[in-house]
Amino acid sequence: MATVTFDHVTKKYGDVLAVNDLNLAINEGEFMVLVGPSGCGKTTSLRMIAGLEEISSGELKIGDRIVNDVPPKDRDIAMVFQSYALYPHMTVRDNMAFGLKLRKLPKSDIEKRVNEAAGILSLDKLLDRKPKELSGGQRQRVALGRAIVREPAVFLMDEPLSNLDAKLRVQTRAEIARLHQRMGTTFVYVTHDQVEAMTMGTRIAVMSDGLLQQVGTPQVLYDTPSNRFVAGFIGSPAMNFVEVTADNGKLVGPEGWVAELPGRLRNAVGAVNGRKLIAGFRPEHLELKEAEGQTVTVPGRADVVEYLGNEELLHVTALGKDVVAIVDSDNRVKPGDVLQLLLPYTKLHLFDAESGASLISEREQVAA
Repeated sequence: MATVTFDHVTKKYGDVLAVNDLNLAINEGEFMVLVGPSGCGKTTSLRMIAGLEEISSGELKIGDRIVNDVPPKDRDIAMVFQSYALYPHMTVRDNMAFGLKLRKLPKSDIEKRVNEAAGILSLDKLLDRKPKELSGGQRQRVALGRAIVREPAVFLMDEPLSNLDAKLRVQTRAEIARLHQRMGTTFVYVTHDQVEAMTMGTRIAVMSDGLLQQVGTPQVLYDTPSNRFVAGFIGSPAMNFVEVTADNGKLVGPEGWVAELPGRLRNAVGAVNGRKLIAGFRPEHLELKEAEGQTVTVPGRADVVEYLGNEELLHVTALGKDVVAIVDSDNRVKPGDVLQLLLPYTKLHLFDAESGASLISEREQVAA
């Protein structure tokens, strides 16, 4: 196990800033997920840890050692790519053992490591098969096994589930999480899928346009996003946003919508009337029945109803835009129904209209 530390790390491709002044400390034994949209710099950051990309400036440490100029083979890392990259002419056993043979480890050690990894990943009965005889999920497990046998200090994973179908993604996601719990090794995992990030990560680092936006546990990012980007990226379906104006202790929105300014937000908004803000609320926090605590009504008309079994996902025309709500399916909402959605004030987020920054600190939100 080892820590991984980015200290003011920057990566440039000519005039293009792929990663801009990244400061991130990944703890020993942690499962850190780097998440963000395509082009945000997450894979470039992972490849810098692996030594596959040169660092333009700053320092990268694995453990206590600065590795800026250390070759990939000497970094004590193992990487699992999006592509399985298995040797088609080799058996599962030989694919897993190949790297150890290149390192000239004793045959007894190689056999022991391969058998242990096969046991962990339930590949025992597949060791004599070739990749063409395996399913996609089995091939990905072989790729994981090839990394495990190296017994590295840090595992690096670059979107390893993106080639799998939905059911296999869920299954393999759980297998990787169990693997981390069992091994206790440091994992750094890259994905664009925020559901993967939320379900797997000990902590999550959200990136956008080469900049680190926020780092925290899944619950911290969900409950207390530091800015509008994180609020909209974390959570599925995404958070609803409405433009509002602060006016004498109230929030005034489209179509004459008025909400009281919650007490926990008054100091953050300040006494200036006319301040432009963005109100945010999550689809799952809207209710059709009585909700706990003080609420504000969001009137609207159901346009589309998606039946999900125990829930209904509603697309509602409200506040001059498409608002998404998730409600219990026993409400039996139909397209065209006029609705009075209830939003608890405790679930309301406010962001500055210009900077996108949250108006309330993490500590204050948690206390609220």
